[in-house]
Amino acid sequence: MTLKLDEKDMAILALIQENSKLTAKQIAKKIGSPITTVFAKMKRMEELGVIKGHRAILAPEKLDSGTASFLLASVSYRAKAHDLPISQRTVAEEIAKFPEVQEVHIITGDWDLLVKLRAESVDAVGKFVVDKLRLIEGLEKTLTCMVFETVKETTKINLPLKKPTD
Repeated sequence: MTLKLDEKDMAILALIQENSKLTAKQIAKKIGSPITTVFAKMKRMEELGVIKGHRAILAPEKLDSGTASFLLASVSYRAKAHDLPISQRTVAEEIAKFPEVQEVHIITGDWDLLVKLRAESVDAVGKFVVDKLRLIEGLEKTLTCMVFETVKETTKINLPLKKPTD
């Protein structure tokens, strides 16, 4: 299902992606719309799930979470203890419960899951992998990739530009 979003909707989304602290009055002024229109459009986009929430983006290095890593994981699809089928989704949901885990993706290819993890140090990442991750039932093997430097990290979505009609 494709949502019908107009130029004003897209302008609102572009502005709040850049700064979600903007007030409806500030947004209205920037896009040249009445404040009531901005309120209505934002409420509609929230109800449709286009706007999922408003959050602060924190500096992990200032909060003892400056070490980032990506983990690839392989699922065995059979629990060794009772030989019952195990779902890739079930393993992903178990991994997602850990507070150190920022993202869990079910992927294609040689690996089944991609996990983004933030911790205080390389040692903490190692402890997480050995003492928590590898104890999850159905997890067969893992590969840990440490992040040396982050060149780009964003939550922004590339918004399609409306093409002018002739």
